[in-house]
Parts: sequence; C-alpha cells; structure tokens
Amino acid sequence: MINKSKKNTVFKVTEKNELMNFLIEKMPEKSRTSIKSLLTKRKVFVGNDVVSQYNHPLLPGQTVTVDWGKVTIDTTMKGVSIIYEDDDVLVVEKESGILSIATDNEREKTAYNMLKEYLKNKDHKNKIFVVHRLDRDTSGIMIFAKTEKAQDILQTTWNDSVKERTYVALVEGVVYKEKDTIISYLQENKAFITYSSQNPKEGKKAISHYKVLKKNKNYSLLEVNIETGRKNQIRVHMQDLGHSVVGDKKYGSGKSPINRLGLHANTIVFVHPITKKVLHFSSKIPAVFTKIFN
Repeated sequence: MINKSKKNTVFKVTEKNELMNFLIEKMPEKSRTSIKSLLTKRKVFVGNDVVSQYNHPLLPGQTVTVDWGKVTIDTTMKGVSIIYEDDDVLVVEKESGILSIATDNEREKTAYNMLKEYLKNKDHKNKIFVVHRLDRDTSGIMIFAKTEKAQDILQTTWNDSVKERTYVALVEGVVYKEKDTIISYLQENKAFITYSSQNPKEGKKAISHYKVLKKNKNYSLLEVNIETGRKNQIRVHMQDLGHSVVGDKKYGSGKSPINRLGLHANTIVFVHPITKKVLHFSSKIPAVFTKIFN
C-alpha cells in the first residue's frame, strides 16, 4: 500500500527486510545512488524516526516515509555522522581523530560539541547528554542521549541495557589461536597508563572475547566482543596477548601501517531507554583495515 502526496511517499512494510533493499524494491525508478542520497540527507523515516543506516531492519506493520518536500538542516559534521535519531537518543559514527568530549586542550572539535550545535540549530531548547566515550583515535559507533532521563537510564543500567559491544582490531603479528577469552583486572597509574593484573585487588575486572577474522604473516584482524567497558580495555588486552593494536605506541605497538589506531567500534546492540525496543547498529570495517590483507 502506497500513500502519496506532493511532499511525501509512505510505504507499508509487509515482511522483514532491510531499509536499503526495501527502498530499492519500492522505487525501482530511482538509482541506488539517489536512494543513498535520500538516506544521507535524512529524508527517510521509519515510523516517526529519521533513519539513515542502510541496513536498518524493518518489520511487518511498520511504515517507511520518504519526505520529498521537507527542508532539512545541513547535518554535515566533519568526522561525525548521525545514523539514528529519535526523541530520546542519537546514534552516531565517529571517525578516528575526533574526541568524544572536551578536554583541557580541545574544547571545540568534539563529537559532543558538533552534535550539540546540530540540535540547537533545530531547536534552541534541545540538549545532548554523554552516555559513553570512545578514545580519540578509535572510530565507530557511539550513543548520546537527548534527555537526562534517557542518559540516566542508559548509564545506570548499562550492563543490562547493552546486549553487545563488538570492536574490530587490527593487531601486530599472527594470532594463532582462532578464538579466546582474556580476563584480567585493570587499573590506571599516575601516568594515565592502564595496566593489567591477575590480582583481583589490583583493579576492576575486564573481560574480552576475540576471534580471528583475517591474518597474514604480519598482521591479524580480530573481532573483539567486550563484556566490560573499562578504559583502554581492548588496547591493554591486545598487549597482554602479545599482539598490540597497530599504531598504539602507548601499549606496545612498533608499527603504524595505516597511519591511525587499528581499533573500530563496529557493533552495538542496546535496549532503548524509553521504548524498551532492542536496537542494533553496525558500521563497515574501515577499508584501511582490510586492504592490508589484499
């Protein structure tokens, strides 16, 4: 069923699908590039929510609206892109080199400040709240809250609300064991370097599960699922493994073949703080990570 007006087209979802495939099927006259442009320009709504992620899952009974007439605010932010937004949360993808929040040395070019300005441009009453962080040199998916209530729920129920956090790590050397679990206790010293111990009295418990995705004679590409979100956890655990993350001089790396830290927050699955729906977001593995195996 299709409803049309001068300003929008509404499609009814009748079976499970992914957003990009659904739009291609429903609008065969449009090229893949033009449909991608609609998503990028935030012209596509699932229900009442703007969705720009190509592989957003659709369920029977939902509606997909393509808004042809709505004037959208320029959402171009250097180093940060919005992949999901509703009244309570923002899900974004951050590039390597962008700080999550301000520091003493950098207060302007942060994901937080860019998103704050974006929301203020839409409505001066809008606010944004930090939920968690990524290191400056780690790229990937982050969640921000748009209300204090959403922030409080996510932060106080984090271990229960977040069902999966998966990273992709490009590390030095050949990891021979195809999958394993690393458990240690992490603590930060006065030089702000996190160190690992097997003594439960020396820090907070950290658990990382990894499996090998690719490897050659010099490097390995790992998928790392973390049960805990300690500061620098993956970086320290890869050093413990004897295979430091490439480009990570702080934790033992001597190589920088991709001119950035080889760590990317690839997937997050969490329970929406208000609707209680389970949301799943994934991003592509950076091309520089996989080119090294070609």
